[in-house]
Amino acid sequence: MAASIFITGTDTGVGKTVLTFLLTVFLRGEKISLAAFKPLCTGNRADARALHAAQGRSMALNEVNPWFFKAPISPAQAALRQKKSVSKKNVLRHILSRAKSSDLLLVEGAGGLLSPLGMDFDNRDLLVALDATPLIVAPNRLGVINQVRLACSALPPVFLRRCAVVLMAPRRPDASTSSNRAELAGWLEGVPVHEFPWMASPLSARTVTQPTVLAVLQAIGKILIKTS
Repeated sequence: MAASIFITGTDTGVGKTVLTFLLTVFLRGEKISLAAFKPLCTGNRADARALHAAQGRSMALNEVNPWFFKAPISPAQAALRQKKSVSKKNVLRHILSRAKSSDLLLVEGAGGLLSPLGMDFDNRDLLVALDATPLIVAPNRLGVINQVRLACSALPPVFLRRCAVVLMAPRRPDASTSSNRAELAGWLEGVPVHEFPWMASPLSARTVTQPTVLAVLQAIGKILIKTS
């Protein structure tokens, strides 16, 4: 089975897709055979389209994102509104169908770690079923220490030991932005905590070559490949 990385976060809109997009472009540039998924999308398919583009459209959009629902709410509730349902079994089957042809699977969740994806499973359940390395994404602003600690406390111990945290810089830093990483690292002993710089145009392959971005992607990539 291919190694799996599960990109989750403390909330929706925290930068999961930006990070997954850039990691996909970076790792493909390192000649790593991978498949990137956003299994469930609601509201629109912008996230899925970004991952579709990041991997050179080697998969069809419907392979990257097999379940899309129009209502901008949790996938579980959005599916109900369309009189549909999604099971963990079917999501796993779809993702693992690419396992034999890829060395690495990147799976971006929807919403935060405990956000429901179906009526009987959430992001954490899917992460555990995949035996994936967790990558927790959070906005580097006031309140993030509590949010990341809560997300980490929700992980089973075996998954916490191999997870990494990425703090995404906001457009306008606040008084906590410069100190959050060090403080979190003190609380999360043994868990790597990375800072990602603010990017005006993040969903561009050219962004990967920016020195500050590239340095972080290299550090994250080494950890993920080693632990997955």
